Amino acid sequence: MSAALASRKAAPVQPPQRPIRLMIVDDSMVARAVLSRMVEVGGGIEIAAVAGTAEDAVEALAHVVVDVILLDLEMPGAGGLKKLPEILKVARGARVLIVSSLAEEGAAETVTALAQGAADTLLKPGTGRLQGRFADILMSKIRALGQRNDELQPAMPALSAFRAPLCAMATDSLSLLAIGASTGGIHALGRFFANLPQQVGAPILVTQHLPVPFMDVFARQLATAAKRPARIVADGELLCDDVIHIAPGDRHLTVEQRRNGLFVRLTEGRVSSGCLPSVDPMLSSIAALRRAGSVAVILSGMGRDGLEGAELLVRAGGSVLVQDEESSAVWGMPKAVADAGLAAAILPPEKLARRVASRIGQTHAHQ
Repeated sequence: MSAALASRKAAPVQPPQRPIRLMIVDDSMVARAVLSRMVEVGGGIEIAAVAGTAEDAVEALAHVVVDVILLDLEMPGAGGLKKLPEILKVARGARVLIVSSLAEEGAAETVTALAQGAADTLLKPGTGRLQGRFADILMSKIRALGQRNDELQPAMPALSAFRAPLCAMATDSLSLLAIGASTGGIHALGRFFANLPQQVGAPILVTQHLPVPFMDVFARQLATAAKRPARIVADGELLCDDVIHIAPGDRHLTVEQRRNGLFVRLTEGRVSSGCLPSVDPMLSSIAALRRAGSVAVILSGMGRDGLEGAELLVRAGGSVLVQDEESSAVWGMPKAVADAGLAAAILPPEKLARRVASRIGQTHAHQ
């Protein structure tokens, strides 16, 4: 009996996982009530604060710490979109999930919110259709965002202790830059390109997980933020230096070498990540070129898309840089690459850009 008791006392005690703390910002009393009931039934999430305007949310965030904020865009006062930067400033790391009827596919407001730092968006249907599939998607998005960036949890130095070592970065001059991103990626792309020299002397490829209707707005906003041409690619298009070539929302962007240069080849095959477009085919095609100076950057995003392609690229002599956990909206895709020991650097977007800039050839280094 004594031995049994001793054994029980020695067993490790797992601390209870606290629920995700949620703030709902919506001017509709009905919507607030339905959303509150929905997340309470789902379990693992508690309502920490509710606000009817963005201004009220800013005031409340001075007194309450939350993990995720559900933010409507169309509200009395300044509205959610105008107040988003201020909300992010006082949110102490909380992720903002836009839940609004304005978050329609392709809506400029949606891409603008993502570029300003919203982690994700979800179209809010009419109040009579807030159950069913919408509820399932909402819960999955909240849980994905709330699983990390938990300021109430103790710091996590143990993560660093178990992290795989960094790869050595090749020293060849940059010849091709490929960037993969998903949730939180649009904001990260803006930060990255703001710190990248205007001329890098190499084609730039971007695969951002977005539906087709978002792509035109995304390309226009990325061109403005990056201050360089950005266009959605067509099959057979020639890759040009210092131009951002964006994967369309319904096909994978891959690259093939021809006698007179590098050309786009769009594919539709199913990939293990289930993403379309996917980062893996893009990086795999670059790896197949065995082109010295190929660099990939994996920014914020859920899941593991990019891992398989990153492995092939590193084996082929390329380098992979990933966004760090602290600056990522969701540290899924970058973490998968880092944990596999494939990353040459784990940094915020600004420093990733500077690391890429250090690889620019002498012809462009001072331009």
